[in-house]
Amino acid sequence: MADSKNSPKKTEKKKTKNLVIVESPAKAKTINKFLGDNYQVEASMGHVRDLPKSKMGVDIENQFTPNYIVINKARKVVSRLKKMAKGKASVYLAPDPDREGEAISWHLAHIFREEDAEIPIHRVVFNEITRGAVKEAFQHPHDIEMNLVNAQQARRILDRVVGYQLSPLLWKKVGRGLSAGRVQSVALRLIVEREREIQSFVPVEYWSIEGKLSSQIPVKADKFFIAKLEKIGEEKVKLDNRDEAEKVRQEILNLPFKVDKVDVRERARKPQAPFTTSKLQQEAYNRLGFPAAKTMRIAQRLYEGVEIGEEGSVGLITYMRTDSVNVSVTAQKEAAKYIQEKYGPDFLPETPPVYKSKKGAQEAHEAIRPTSAGREPDAVRSFLEEDEHKLYDLIWRKFLASQMTPARDEQISVVILAGEKYFFKATGRRNLFPGFGIVYGDPKALNNSKEKANGNTEEEDALVEDLPPLDVGELLTLHELMGYQHFTKPPGRYNDASLVKILEEKGIGRPSTYAPIIYTLLAREYVSRKGGALIPSELGEIVVDLLVKHFPKVLDVEFTANMEEELDKIEEGELDWITVLNDFYAPFSQNLTEAREKMKSVRREVIPTDHICDICGKTMVIKWGRFGKFIACSGFPDCKYTRSIPTGFRCPEPNCGGDLVKRRSKNRRTFYGCSNYPECKFISNKLPKKEDVSQDDELSESDRETLGP
Repeated sequence: MADSKNSPKKTEKKKTKNLVIVESPAKAKTINKFLGDNYQVEASMGHVRDLPKSKMGVDIENQFTPNYIVINKARKVVSRLKKMAKGKASVYLAPDPDREGEAISWHLAHIFREEDAEIPIHRVVFNEITRGAVKEAFQHPHDIEMNLVNAQQARRILDRVVGYQLSPLLWKKVGRGLSAGRVQSVALRLIVEREREIQSFVPVEYWSIEGKLSSQIPVKADKFFIAKLEKIGEEKVKLDNRDEAEKVRQEILNLPFKVDKVDVRERARKPQAPFTTSKLQQEAYNRLGFPAAKTMRIAQRLYEGVEIGEEGSVGLITYMRTDSVNVSVTAQKEAAKYIQEKYGPDFLPETPPVYKSKKGAQEAHEAIRPTSAGREPDAVRSFLEEDEHKLYDLIWRKFLASQMTPARDEQISVVILAGEKYFFKATGRRNLFPGFGIVYGDPKALNNSKEKANGNTEEEDALVEDLPPLDVGELLTLHELMGYQHFTKPPGRYNDASLVKILEEKGIGRPSTYAPIIYTLLAREYVSRKGGALIPSELGEIVVDLLVKHFPKVLDVEFTANMEEELDKIEEGELDWITVLNDFYAPFSQNLTEAREKMKSVRREVIPTDHICDICGKTMVIKWGRFGKFIACSGFPDCKYTRSIPTGFRCPEPNCGGDLVKRRSKNRRTFYGCSNYPECKFISNKLPKKEDVSQDDELSESDRETLGP
């Protein structure tokens, strides 16, 4: 009897249960604890439907109709989700709050409606995975936003049409397995053009003169400082060679020095906005040395949830793909409370700072911030991996600093006159109040050092923190007068941070695409890393030259930026996505037809070598392949023997005599091995050091001429 009474209740409870779909198991685990027993949370493991890999999958003649299929890796997941949806009261779709998340939701809804056309389907969106945010989202579900879906479809189809028609062209003209992408190719163009700018750069010599000075007043006489020659009369100093510098130096040596002007000003340094995706990638690279892809992987884990002791799985940061600097009122209040209690009222502004997002930013989103200002990095250190803690600490400090008062500095500028026409300048800075700097330090100082390291030719005045107090008319003693030789430097090569910065500035790609662009260029071996710099390979340069010549519009920076704006307008409902695709494809198709006939075939070019084939004895020739040049037997196709081009280094193993050649492992990693393999199994991740100085190495002091004392 007891069982029969309980049975209807169990059946009723099962029917009223809801199915919730997110992308990842980590996110599902975190959300699951916020919802009651009436919700079952499952993961789709990312996209479940996409265009097929085996063909273009887009009917261009029929209004660019896409042929979506359930992708192979998602078949079991889809089958499981279909079964779970049966008998459920509703399905809630909760992927990430962006175009990709909306598209995943749309594809899932399509799959569920194929099984049950009447099942209620809701979309829920939250910017952070916290109890309050998730509960709020489920209280206000809405329909799938088709404008976002169409914007994603337009980008996906654009990229597919370009990639699946340009790539086979490159296979035919250059080498099998190459790829071209609508946005990645423009990014590659920027890297190639920067490298050529560096290679063509001609250094220009110039000299500077600096004096080591002190006051003649006894109580200050032991406080030395440096002043730099800025002007001769009314003209800015310009010394082009050693002779000019020495002539001026000799004229100055015996002149009296006195203070001509003293300017003391108080200056406020405002905190920067909390992180957007691009700024996080840049600063994580500059401060932590993290490549963009690594930053995004770690941020994804922090967003989806980390096990924090008794709290269980907790989302530590808000959604990490955003171009907005908005902060919720709740987060502002929590940060204000923390700042007041931790640092005192002097560090808390009267009203929360307001930051302006860039044009076209999705204002509904928030900046990247910790989900709780009170969750200090040290409090969660033991629960995080080292790199996770470093990135969380960076995000937490950046956000907290953004809600604090400005730092106040006393800026001192002193003009010193030697004789009647030689004007020297010394500057100093004294911090009066740390403000936000108590949490985040001085980002300007960091940025200046990075800019100089990247090859800026403009040198800023050095700030002497301990510049002694000086008065107008005060006489000074000259202790040393030094002349320094300098050479102008080329612009620095792009690294992850500077490439992301230029892509954002020029409007190429969007927050979610920056890291994949860099990863793809490296994976295709169109670029390589030297230290942190991104250097184009010969293959990358050839691909860019061919594409720029035959597809000038597709490779045009401004055109690509305008296309991004059109995708944004599709999202806003201002443009029709089919119209945008038609407008793009007409000229692209014409370029494609012409390129198939006129594009130069690098692949057919063969260069004879002195090497002899180990199999048939014929001469070997240099050909082009997927990963650049290689050596092949001239007897192809009868003889298919190939080998890598020697790097110019001999194998270091005793009595070997083989050449070191570049190889690739099964997991696509590059290494160097002996050409005598398998007899010699020497391998190394790096080539031996070569005794040379590359164009991006700075001159040491011993490489410069110096005049003085």
